[in-house]
Amino acid sequence: MNDRAHAHMILQSVAGRRWLVAAALALATACSTLGSRPATDGNRPADVAPDSLARAVLVDVRQLAPDIVVEARYATANNFTGAPLPGYEANKVLLRREAAAALARVQHRATGLGYSLKVFDGYRPARATLAMMDWTKRVDREDLVRDGYIAARSRHNLGLAIDLTLVRRPDGRELEMGTPYDSFSEAAHTANATGNIARNRQLLVQLMEGEGFISYDKEWWHFSFEVPTPARFDLVIR
Repeated sequence: MNDRAHAHMILQSVAGRRWLVAAALALATACSTLGSRPATDGNRPADVAPDSLARAVLVDVRQLAPDIVVEARYATANNFTGAPLPGYEANKVLLRREAAAALARVQHRATGLGYSLKVFDGYRPARATLAMMDWTKRVDREDLVRDGYIAARSRHNLGLAIDLTLVRRPDGRELEMGTPYDSFSEAAHTANATGNIARNRQLLVQLMEGEGFISYDKEWWHFSFEVPTPARFDLVIR
């Protein structure tokens, strides 16, 4: 390695450490005040971290892996509620930077096998989660809350959960997973499959778990990630 390359690596390392320190300080400040923050508008929950922190720690997954396929379902009517959810105003998927970096590594491994990730949802504004809860009441489907499919507080609000599948490259055809995304049934439980469907689900699990994600056994598409300092956000996705 020549001197110029070595100096470039040092600068990158210093910049990365500076970003981590700044984010950690901002997060510590935000967490110390969450309990007393009032709601800022009629849709925004009170117990969320400031948007300034969200902008510091959330990143568009395509910034780190531009070839990931994104189909942000909750920004459209093509989701189980039949309408776009509040807080979704663009076809983007955000994650905590640590999770996005891990997802980029998953994408790299998937492309080596002839596949690509197709992402349906990642970070979810807290107001969207509350809208889901309201929907269960309006349509008399509160059983979905009892059964663990929908919750008032979600790891999606932390930018630490992601919903996704695998597609073939280069035609973009989804691998057969047995049920559509957001199927609230036992058929969507990861282990409830046989043959090619079971193999496809297991491939997704192996790829994701290989980079530190944790699968949710009731939804083959849902995975979460852990960081030391999580915070709940309501930043609108634009």
